[in-house]
Amino acid sequence: MAFKRGSSKEILHHRGRNNNYRLPVKSVLVISVLVFMLFLANRVAKIKSTADQKKNLLRQQLRTGDWRKLTAVEELEDLFPKEVVDLIVANIHDSGPLNLNLDRRTDLSSSWVWERPVDQSIGKKKSDQRRKTKNDQQANLPRQIGISFEELEQNSKDVSLKSLQHINASNNETLVTGLKGVGGGVKHKDVANVLSNHSQIEENPAKIQRRQLRQRRREKRLTGLLQQDDEEATNLENAAIMRSKVVGSAVLGKYSIWRREFDSDGSDSSIKLIRDQLIMGRVYASIARSRNRLDIYNDLMLHMKQSQRVLGEASLDSDIHHSAPDKIKSMGRALSTAREQLHDCTIVTKKLRAMLQSAEEQVRTLKKQSTFLSQLAAKTVPKGVHCLSMRLTIDYHMLPPQKQEFPSKEKLEDPSLYHYALFSDNVLATSVVVNSTILNAKEPEKHVFHLVTDRLNFGAMKMWFLENPPGKATIHVENVDDFKWLNSSYCPVLKQLESVAMKEYYFKADHPTTLAAGFSNLKYRNPKYLSMLNHLRFYLPQVYPKLDKILFLDDDIVVQKDLTALWSVNLQGKVNGAVETCGESFHRFDKYLNFSNPHIAHNFDPNACGWAYGMNVFDLKEWKKRDITGIYHKWQSMNEDRVLWKLGTLPPGLITFYDLTFPLNSSWHVLGLGYNPSVEFSDIENSAVCHYNGNMKPWLEIAMSKYRSYWTKYVKFDHPYLEQCNIS
Repeated sequence: MAFKRGSSKEILHHRGRNNNYRLPVKSVLVISVLVFMLFLANRVAKIKSTADQKKNLLRQQLRTGDWRKLTAVEELEDLFPKEVVDLIVANIHDSGPLNLNLDRRTDLSSSWVWERPVDQSIGKKKSDQRRKTKNDQQANLPRQIGISFEELEQNSKDVSLKSLQHINASNNETLVTGLKGVGGGVKHKDVANVLSNHSQIEENPAKIQRRQLRQRRREKRLTGLLQQDDEEATNLENAAIMRSKVVGSAVLGKYSIWRREFDSDGSDSSIKLIRDQLIMGRVYASIARSRNRLDIYNDLMLHMKQSQRVLGEASLDSDIHHSAPDKIKSMGRALSTAREQLHDCTIVTKKLRAMLQSAEEQVRTLKKQSTFLSQLAAKTVPKGVHCLSMRLTIDYHMLPPQKQEFPSKEKLEDPSLYHYALFSDNVLATSVVVNSTILNAKEPEKHVFHLVTDRLNFGAMKMWFLENPPGKATIHVENVDDFKWLNSSYCPVLKQLESVAMKEYYFKADHPTTLAAGFSNLKYRNPKYLSMLNHLRFYLPQVYPKLDKILFLDDDIVVQKDLTALWSVNLQGKVNGAVETCGESFHRFDKYLNFSNPHIAHNFDPNACGWAYGMNVFDLKEWKKRDITGIYHKWQSMNEDRVLWKLGTLPPGLITFYDLTFPLNSSWHVLGLGYNPSVEFSDIENSAVCHYNGNMKPWLEIAMSKYRSYWTKYVKFDHPYLEQCNIS
C-alpha cells in the first residue's frame, strides 16, 4: 500500500512538472503566430506601397515615351536581386541591348533566330513549342519559388521569361543564386528545371560568323565616313583659299562699335559714327529751333560744322583728321544734352521720316543726273580719238594720189572669200575690230574687209590702214557720201531727216533741256541716229551687188575666235543669222514696238524673241529674192511720226526680218559688256565675239574696267599718234 501511494505521488509530481513546461511552449507559439501575422501585414503594406509607386512611375514613363524599357527594368529589380539585374544589363547582344518583348516578335530576320530551322514548318513548330513551354513555366513558377500568383502578376506582368534565353550559359549559376534569394529557400534542382532549356543554349558557328560580318560592315562604314569627312574638309580648305585669292588684299568697309578689337586701319566705323551723329544733330537742331532753344541750337550747329570739317571727303578711318576722336566725344556730349531736354519720340520719328523722304528724292535726282551724263558721254567723241582722227587726216592729204589706194582690189568682189561689212566713223574702234579678227583667223589671206565711213573721217580711216595694213588680209575703205543712189527720193530716212518736224526735234533751240523734260527722249537724240552709216545695213545688196553672203560687224565688238565657220551655216531659207537675246520677259518685241498701234498689233507677236545686231550673217541672194529693202522702206515710211517705234535701227530690223531670222548658237555672240556688270567671265571667254553694246563703250572713261581688258589688248598703244594723243 505504501508502495502504491508513493507511486501516485510521483505521478502527480511528474504531471505538475509537465504542465509547467507546456505553458512556455504555448507562449512561444502564440508569439510566433503574432510575429508571422505582423510580418504578413507588413509585407502586404509594403507590396501595396510598391504597387502605388510603380503606378506613379509608370504614368511618368508613359509621358516620357520610353516607358516599356523603364517598366521592364524596374520590375526586374523587384523580381530578381541586384546581381541578376546587373547581369542582364551587362549582357549586350551585337545588335543592341536585350529586348524583354523579343519572344513576342514574329517579324524577326534570320539573324535573330537562335536555332536555324531546317525549313519553315520546323521553325514554326519549334517557335510554337517554345511559346507553350514559356507559358507553362510562367504558370508553374509562382508555385515553385513560393510567391503568390497575384503578387507575381502585379510585379512582373510585362516581363517575359523568354528574355532569359539571351543570357550567356556561363552566367546561369549567378541567375540561379538570385532566384534562390527571391524564392526563399527553393532548391537548386527546382530552379534548374525552370531553366533547363536556357542552360543548354550555345552560340552556333553560323551566328558567330554573322556577328563577325556585321562587325566588318560597321568598320568599313566607319572608315568610309571618316574618309568622306577628310575629303569634305579638304574641299572646304581649297574653297577658302580660292575665295581669299578672289577677294585679294582690298580692305572691305565695316561698322562695328562692339568689336573694337577687330577694327583695322582700313575700317570705316568712325566715319559712319560721325555721319550718324550728324543725322541726329540735324534732328535735334530742328527741334531746338522750333522750341526757341537757341542755346542748344547754336551748340549743335557748332559741333556739326566741326564734325563735317573733320569728315571731309574721307571714306576710311585712316583718312580722317587725328582730332576725330575728340570731336566725336564732344558731339556725343552735345547730343546727350539735347536728348535730355528735347527728346520726344513722336517728333524725332517725324523728323527722321522727313529726312528719309528727302534723301530718297536726292537719290532719284542723282540717278537721273547720272543717266543724263552717261548719255551725254556716249554721244560725245573723246578728245584722244578726235586728236587721232585729225592727225591721220592731215597725213592722208599730204600723201601723193598714187599712195592713197589699197592693193588687191581684185579680191573685193570674189564671192569665194570671207567678206566683212563694217560701217563706222571711229578709227580706233574699227582698228580693234579688224586687228582682233585677223589675229584670230586661220587663213587671214582669205578675209576681205569692206569699211564705210563718213566724209569727215574718210581720210583718217584710210590713212590708219595704209600705215597699219591688216597683214595678208584685204581691206577697202569707202565714203558714204559717194553713194549717189542713196538720196532722199529713194531712202525714206533721208526724206524724214529733211522734214521740218525732224529738224525741230533735233535742232530746235528752245527744246527742253531740263532733266525732267528731256530725260525720256535723251537716248534717241543721239547723233548716230541722224547718220546714214547707221541705216546703211538695210542696203547691203545695193552696196555689194556681186557678193552672195556677208558678215556684218559693229564697231563696238571684239573678235576672239575664227569666224569662217559662219559662212558654212545653213540658214534654212532665212535671210539673217543672229543670236537671240530674249529671256523670260525681256528683249521681246513688245519692248521695242508700240503694240497699241493696230499696224503693229495685227502683224507681229508681242512675245516674239528679239535678236541682236553686232554680228549678223546675211544671205544676199535670199535678201534680193524677198526684197528685204522694200519691206524696210514700207515700214520706215509708216513711222514718219515715230508712232510705231522710236528712232534707231533695231526696231525696224526686227520688223524687216520678222520670221526671216535664223537663231545662231549663243556662244557666237555675247552681249552686255557696255551696260551689264553681271556678265559671266566664263561666257566671255567661250564666246567668239564680245559686244560692248550700251553706253559704256570701252574707249570711253565711263567704261567698265572689269571688261575693258578684252578690248585694250588689241589696241596698238605703242603707235606714235596714240602716245601723242594720250590714248591709254
